[in-house]
Amino acid sequence: MQFKQAGEFITNKLKKELPANYIYHNIDHTTDVYYAAENLGKLEKISSADMKLLLTSAWYHDSGFLRVSSGHEEESCRIAATALPGFGYTENEINIICGMIRATRIPQSPKTQLERILADADLDYLGRDDFFEVGDKLYSELHSAGAIGSKTDWDKMQLDFMESHSYFTKSAINLRQAKKAANLAQIKAQLLTHHTTK
Repeated sequence: MQFKQAGEFITNKLKKELPANYIYHNIDHTTDVYYAAENLGKLEKISSADMKLLLTSAWYHDSGFLRVSSGHEEESCRIAATALPGFGYTENEINIICGMIRATRIPQSPKTQLERILADADLDYLGRDDFFEVGDKLYSELHSAGAIGSKTDWDKMQLDFMESHSYFTKSAINLRQAKKAANLAQIKAQLLTHHTTK
């Protein structure tokens, strides 16, 4: 398995070929998910073989945005299935990687430990200090695509999403749950302020 080469191949494509309107779903997000997955994988004490599969899936999980935005997970899986045999990945390994990629689809429903780790890594920022900064990028991306209106609409959308979201691994819960709750409280406060000033 040529792990590093498989990563270089797709990260170079993402850097060069992703449309500029992907303000959130870009190489920065892919890198962010990669490091979050690596951190959670270590905390969850997965094997080094599983770690390589996990990190490969982190690299490829949003590669579908190179071609489509809707249903990008399936496209990401197709890209991985096409590219990875050339780097010595087996059919079984690619199936495991595709399972992880599909587990990032919202609403998330991961079935294996590796799928739970990648699902948590993909939404790691919900429980971090840079939550609002990262969220603004996603808002800008969705707003420019006409998928969301005002900032108040966005706050309501985030509120609904965060209230329905749960981390799956013990490590992510320990690491991110408290800050996620604080971020959620801040959104509620913003909505309340906006409502009372209208």
